[in-house]
Amino acid sequence: MTIATQPTGQRLDRGAMESLYEETFRNFEEGTIVEGRIVAIGKDKIVVDIGYKSEGLIPLEQFSQEELSHLKVGDRVQVYIEDTEDSEGNLVLSKEKADKMKIWEDLEKIFKEEKNVEGKILSKIKGGMMVDIGVKAFLPGSQIDLHPVRDLDGLIGKVFPMKIIKINHRRGNVVVSRRVLLEETRDRNRQTTLANLKEGQLIQGTVKNITDYGAFIDLGGIDGLLHITDMSWGRVGHPSEMFQISDRVEVTVLKYDRETGRISLGLKQKTADPWTNVATKYPIGTRVKGKVVSLTDYGAFIELEPGVEGLVHVSEMSWTHEVRHPSKVVSIGDQVEAAVLNVDPGNRKISLGMKQTAPNPWDVVETKYPAGTRIEGKIKSLTDFGAFVGLDEGIDGLIHISDMSWVKHIKHPSELFKKGQKVEAVVLRIDKEKERLSLGYKQLTRDPWEDEIPARFHVGDTVSGRVSKVADFGVFVELEGGVEGLIHVSETRMEPSGRLEETFKLQDEVTAKVIKVDREERKIALSQRDHHADMESRQVDEFHASQGSVDQSLGRAAKQRKRTKSDDE
Repeated sequence: MTIATQPTGQRLDRGAMESLYEETFRNFEEGTIVEGRIVAIGKDKIVVDIGYKSEGLIPLEQFSQEELSHLKVGDRVQVYIEDTEDSEGNLVLSKEKADKMKIWEDLEKIFKEEKNVEGKILSKIKGGMMVDIGVKAFLPGSQIDLHPVRDLDGLIGKVFPMKIIKINHRRGNVVVSRRVLLEETRDRNRQTTLANLKEGQLIQGTVKNITDYGAFIDLGGIDGLLHITDMSWGRVGHPSEMFQISDRVEVTVLKYDRETGRISLGLKQKTADPWTNVATKYPIGTRVKGKVVSLTDYGAFIELEPGVEGLVHVSEMSWTHEVRHPSKVVSIGDQVEAAVLNVDPGNRKISLGMKQTAPNPWDVVETKYPAGTRIEGKIKSLTDFGAFVGLDEGIDGLIHISDMSWVKHIKHPSELFKKGQKVEAVVLRIDKEKERLSLGYKQLTRDPWEDEIPARFHVGDTVSGRVSKVADFGVFVELEGGVEGLIHVSETRMEPSGRLEETFKLQDEVTAKVIKVDREERKIALSQRDHHADMESRQVDEFHASQGSVDQSLGRAAKQRKRTKSDDE
């Protein structure tokens, strides 16, 4: 065979020929990627010619089903040289490794050029997520979103644009971030939003977060606060009653502070304030209907329309009963009828009355039960200060504790009455304005203090009786006729260190001196001390009187002895 000659026309020797032949394979090194041509397709392998001294073999399993369906002899393919010569002298090639190396090359180029990649989230792993970007990459938990993600499982299978933030081909290590792109998008949107933001403008947003005091709305890269008080003219118990996360909402910009970046938003401001026309819509005396929306200790709030509420004070709920708490009369959600008592648009207040929708029974009582009328009723309740008696009209009258007895000191109404007991009483006075009916029990009988008691008990009299009550300030003694007198603690004979309840027992017999009878105050004051002093004084007088009688007898006897002696002489 004749081969090419050198310019000098000299024939190449065998050594030069071999050197030239080896030169043709110098670029085919293990671990490099070259392009080859498919020369044959077998049952389990594909034969590829890369221009080497022998063809290489690639297993069919390294091709996808889609690739195999289009594969034909003559196609060009990128291959990786694993071994230039195995034990059998064959060239070993790999398409799979060539593909991976190509992916790594592309990823490194993307990383250097700071471009984005599409990543499919595969699974949740410790510290974050595993992502497929052509190779498996790590997405740290802090780089998934702008805010912590609670449901990581919900992201599996989803595809997001990401940015490579770290890559090491030799170690097969790639770290990606979705947050970086979100921050870039947010910053761009924020600049656009802030450049166009004005107070009073309407703007679309997305509910990003809900708290007890309001909802944060994403306006496009920047958040604004829609406070609960600016959500509705009506009552809102919690923002979640009106919104859910991701809801789209149109709001009004109420205030934008460019220094702090704070944005206050409003929703109710999109409609007119319903309090503007309440004075003409709800004039005093108007009958209205509404729903009970709130209860407090002092009354019930009634919603007349969204944003307009009126208060029914507990004192305006019933003509005939003292309402201690509105829950005794109404419940939240009840539909009620009321009358407008007062309207204050400036302070956004409407006073309502429920009892005004029914006839006032005090109009009847005032004419039916004039002062001095005897009535009959049942004891409805007992308090420390008196007993309430129910009348047929549903009105309660009060027998005050001071009007229960002319002669006894009543400490508690239970000493005379029991709940449910039928009693007679006398109407003392009626106060229609304050809705009070005063009754008297002792007035059923004649006042013994007018003449009977003053005629029976006089200052200086010694009286006896039994202990009926022991108080901190003295002892009450029941005297003849049921009248009570008081021995003040200073008028007892008790030692200074003693205690009344230990010295005096109920029903003990006590004797004392009357030191005061007060008809106006209806009181009899007694004194043990004065009585004892009087007794001692009488005893001394009796002693002196008895001593004088003895002296007189002795004198008469001496005179008699003297006369007898004279006679004898």
